[in-house]
Amino acid sequence: MKPAIFLDRDGVVIENRPDYVLRWEDVEFFPEAVRALAQFAARPYQIIIVTNQSAVGRGIISLETAQAINQKLVSELQTKGCRIDGVFMCPHAPDDQCTCRKPRPGLLLQAAQALEVDLTNSIMIGDAWTDLQAGQAAGVGQLALVRTGRGKQQLGLPRPPEILEAKIYADLAAALGDLIAS
Repeated sequence: MKPAIFLDRDGVVIENRPDYVLRWEDVEFFPEAVRALAQFAARPYQIIIVTNQSAVGRGIISLETAQAINQKLVSELQTKGCRIDGVFMCPHAPDDQCTCRKPRPGLLLQAAQALEVDLTNSIMIGDAWTDLQAGQAAGVGQLALVRTGRGKQQLGLPRPPEILEAKIYADLAAALGDLIAS
């Protein structure tokens, strides 16, 4: 069993778009996130993206298109020296009551089972309280909220009561720099 760094996709690795990432041309990487992922690629953590993509469940894009965007994202990151060990996506709409849509822990639990993740020693980094709620519910040991994406707006909302401890960072680079021992 190996610990993992769980990352939300939109708002942590790439820009969050209010009208969804519907095609590859909508993807804009955060340069500091790419640099950080490349810097930490050799560390003994699995790097796993866990992402809600309700545009699929809402019928705005197809599941195949969403999967293709994720595959190209991983390929593009690899060309920049990054490593992504898995992408787990919830394609459901918010009203579907699935178990994989964050804040529920399903995506993280799927990843933990598929990739033999040590959840207690893992980290969840997101730009929304729902990301951290999913991490907390899955038993992830460390939770971090970044101010990129929706992070600044989320900090203006009440912290969910079940999130007892979470660190706040400017971006993914700052979070990884502090949370992963040198």
